Amino acid sequence: MAALQSSFSSLNLGPSSFLGKSVAPSLHLPLVKLTEQPTSIVAKLKRWERKECKPNSLPVLHKMHVKLGDTVKVISGKDKGKVGEVSKIFTHNSSIVIKDINLKTKHVKSKGEDEPGQIIKIEAPIHSSNVMLYSKEKEVVSRVGHKTLDDGKRVRYLIKTGEIIDSAENWKRVAKEKEKATELAAAS
Repeated sequence: MAALQSSFSSLNLGPSSFLGKSVAPSLHLPLVKLTEQPTSIVAKLKRWERKECKPNSLPVLHKMHVKLGDTVKVISGKDKGKVGEVSKIFTHNSSIVIKDINLKTKHVKSKGEDEPGQIIKIEAPIHSSNVMLYSKEKEVVSRVGHKTLDDGKRVRYLIKTGEIIDSAENWKRVAKEKEKATELAAAS
């Protein structure tokens, strides 16, 4: 403490020192004109809120190895080992919704006096890297490959089994299920 007091006492704060003088603003400053327009303040999003965008401000859509209607097996997470069908795809963040897998509890508030609140189970998205395509016939998971058939059609197939995933029947079945779901939603 004594050393600190001695250092302060050695400071010379007289009228001849810089610290003792009052600094007056200079009246002979050149006038500067701002040429650029004032910019608006933009709120910066958090890293997990940002979406990667293309130059036209649309989000970048990632290609995924799974498509709507594919049978997949969860390879990591709390539902590891479960098999289900892909019901919804979110390409901007590479996540998918699988029927009856990754169920979360949602508490729904009552909308009116006559309608009570309820607790429902909803299917939450899971990242597409946590699933692999599954063969129902041979009960094995496999990576996906692409090959061109003799007629020039490019299809996806399972590498382990050679089973072709993209078939006309599969797409027709998925389209019919989607139509039924929209009709049920419109009816209710």
